[in-house]
Amino acid sequence: MTVTNMLIDSRDGSGATPTSSRRRSVVSRFLPFFGPALIAAVAYIDPGNFATNIEAGSRYGYTLLWVVLWANLMAMLIQTLSVRLGLATGRNLAEMIRNRYPRPLVWFYWVQAELVAIATDLAEFLGASLAFNLLFGLSMLEGALLTGAITYAALYMQRYGFRLLEVLIGSMLLAVAAGFVMQIVMGRPEAAPALEGLLLPHFPDGYAVFLAAGILGATVMPHVIYLHSSLSQRRIPVKTDEQRRRAMRYYRWDVIIGMGIAGIINLSMLALAAAVFFDNGRTGVASIEQSYQLLAPLMDRELASTLFGFTLLMAGLSSSIVGTMAGQVVMQGFVGFTIPIWLRRLLTMLPAIVVIMLGFPEQQVLVASQVVLSFGIPFALIPLIQFTAQHDLMGNLVNRRWVTLLGCAVAGVIILLNGYVLTFELL
Repeated sequence: MTVTNMLIDSRDGSGATPTSSRRRSVVSRFLPFFGPALIAAVAYIDPGNFATNIEAGSRYGYTLLWVVLWANLMAMLIQTLSVRLGLATGRNLAEMIRNRYPRPLVWFYWVQAELVAIATDLAEFLGASLAFNLLFGLSMLEGALLTGAITYAALYMQRYGFRLLEVLIGSMLLAVAAGFVMQIVMGRPEAAPALEGLLLPHFPDGYAVFLAAGILGATVMPHVIYLHSSLSQRRIPVKTDEQRRRAMRYYRWDVIIGMGIAGIINLSMLALAAAVFFDNGRTGVASIEQSYQLLAPLMDRELASTLFGFTLLMAGLSSSIVGTMAGQVVMQGFVGFTIPIWLRRLLTMLPAIVVIMLGFPEQQVLVASQVVLSFGIPFALIPLIQFTAQHDLMGNLVNRRWVTLLGCAVAGVIILLNGYVLTFELL
């Protein structure tokens, strides 16, 4: 039975409909759609998230947990819209912008999207290089070169089938999740202040707003908005309105699962930093390296530091793979051509290598890169909302009015937050 027919025919072949058989049938129909959101979710747990969440947790305790929660809910909405666009139109967001916007604006979009991709890869390379340094004693430069080689080898696996790469990236994501679950059990965060930080939004001071922009930029990744629409545009062939609706329902569950895992990891990062550092009076911990060095003595277990380094390494490697994939989609979509993977891998490595060779502080560069990403979100989000609200493009998958209004509200919040940071924190 083809995947298309699986969308159409949900009956058991024998005509029987026991509960177990129905469950197997639902799972078998869902599996072909499962995977794109896991790839997207990897970008939501990159080393930039480590940097912003650790600093937020150590400085302000559990206070900014609500920022992580709301950023993740925004991510679910945005990635769902991205999937919807690719499924309904058969084109990714970059291709839609190229087809619908004036040529000068398209070139501007391409340039800013490439700059966002560079900022993204900078964080991912620095994080993976730092993990190699902390775990194995390699120099930062050696770690960067090794990161480049490993991620290129993983991307080379695409020629053997995309599902293989999905399994690899998904396994890395689950490894990061498992590592943080173990660290949370060891760290034992306090339930009452964590719940308060999760449910009561407020900013203690101006720098908390700056960190919130960094958390938002680290959580809602602009390049993955482009990538996710590409992953769904021709993955499963659909022919009828009913098949499109059913496919979208499965993709929505894919987003919920993928973004849910990423959200749990990000909440765990911040809660761990709050429990281990803030609750012990270590409010000055503001770097990944300090976190690695202090986790073992404060938690009284060497395993804690090793787990932290391992999760950082998996996050850096996997998100770097996804970043390169997104860069190819962005270039192909906006300007209609691509460059060899090895060349893109080399070009996106260079800024990280320069930063390492010049000796810039990794933590400051990581947080700053995430703030840059926050400024890139509206450029992808506004056309995404515009296109998915047009019935002539989307057909029966067009946004409901409340979804469009909610998307506009999210874009407005992000723009206001960026405006505050630009006006009061950077200028």
